[in-house]
Amino acid sequence: MLLTILIILYILLAIGLIIGLLINGVRPSKTLAWLLAIFTIPVGGILFYLMLGRNRRKKKLLALREHELVYPKRKVDPAYYQYSDKFKKLMHLVNTNCFFPPTPENQVSLLKDGKTTFDSIFKALEEAREFIHVQYYIFEEGELATKLLQLFKEKVKEGVVIRMIFDSIGSYSLSTYYISQLQKIGVELYPFLPFRFGRFLSSLNYRNHRKIIVIDGVTAFTGGINVSDKYLKGDGRLGMWHDMHLRVVGTAALQLDDIFRSDWFMVSQEVLPLAFQDNSENPENGKLVQIVHSGPEHEFPTIEQAFLSIISEAETYVYITNPYIIPSQEILKALQIVALSGVDIRLLIAKKSDSRLVDWSVRSYWEALLKAGVRIFLFPEGFLHSKIIVSDDDISSVGTANIDVRSFEYNYEVSALIYDTPFAKLLKQDFIEDCLNSVELDYQTHLKRPWTNKLYEGIARIFAPVL
Repeated sequence: MLLTILIILYILLAIGLIIGLLINGVRPSKTLAWLLAIFTIPVGGILFYLMLGRNRRKKKLLALREHELVYPKRKVDPAYYQYSDKFKKLMHLVNTNCFFPPTPENQVSLLKDGKTTFDSIFKALEEAREFIHVQYYIFEEGELATKLLQLFKEKVKEGVVIRMIFDSIGSYSLSTYYISQLQKIGVELYPFLPFRFGRFLSSLNYRNHRKIIVIDGVTAFTGGINVSDKYLKGDGRLGMWHDMHLRVVGTAALQLDDIFRSDWFMVSQEVLPLAFQDNSENPENGKLVQIVHSGPEHEFPTIEQAFLSIISEAETYVYITNPYIIPSQEILKALQIVALSGVDIRLLIAKKSDSRLVDWSVRSYWEALLKAGVRIFLFPEGFLHSKIIVSDDDISSVGTANIDVRSFEYNYEVSALIYDTPFAKLLKQDFIEDCLNSVELDYQTHLKRPWTNKLYEGIARIFAPVL
């Protein structure tokens, strides 16, 4: 009798989920995949869907838009179009999705690898006078964390307000002792969506992958580098971690601070007044920068749309560095079309990976890309973790997002778009130098890879939408 009741309840639940999928499904391929999982994997298919397939947070997150902290809707200054008519649509797209227009007169410094980045970060933190906002996906204890703790202690004594957000899954190794030490010295901190058994299904899938530091609303940092000693010392399996970060001084720092304050409201329910900046202090003849951010509460995948715009508008080249290129169908087709149109498309990917499943999934797209003329380079030294795009010597993107569905649809991400020729040329030169030290894949040789590799790729590709 009990078994019969359970079976009936299971069938009713499955029917309810199927109806919900049919009503709310956006992509036919994704809807079909979940339907097959529910039909063919008893119990497990439903559990998997409940964990990873439903946007349980969306209604709650959308409520944030109705709050007074919502970014004010600003229009793009038509004067910015004089810089390049080519990016008029991209500027408008980002402003429509994120309410952030391009901001002029920013000082932007490219920071490569851990030592250079953290030297610059600590120098800026030491100069803080009012507040420090810190937000990281991975915050690991070690030499860097200890140094930060000591610096925070000194700054709090000086009257500086320090607020910190860390992702509860990405920073799972952060000990309660270290957290208590931060709280003891006066740092205000919260985990993002803490993992709890009671809300297991709703807390697992949506992670805050952003890396942001803002000092006094004037200086900000963002990019791919987390707080981890592997950026200074490497790790035993992958070696030294290589990455790119940005230091931004100017109005764009306020946009990054707006994002932090929005996330702060999510974790604390505390409304922080928006910071303001004396524009007279902004560097003259600076760079035009526009911040683009995305998250599961957004109506559209804003960073994916920005990347698609950059790729589609390219006339000469698009160079992309990213460790996890598991492209959506839209990105894959855009890369193929542009490459077939004669544009020089190059991908720089780490030869080593920190996940075998992800590695095989990444590899599963190489044949289709190579066939279309996309050039792929494998970086052999350590682990290349940078997330950059540079195109046509006039636009660059440096940020936190991977080229995959998880970053575009489920994670909270941020990238800085820099509309500046000298900066693009600097990033391009660094990319070319890394390619010279890498191994380029050959399409005909790749076709001859073992059938077992193709099998592993096919299996891993099944999980591409949730990796």
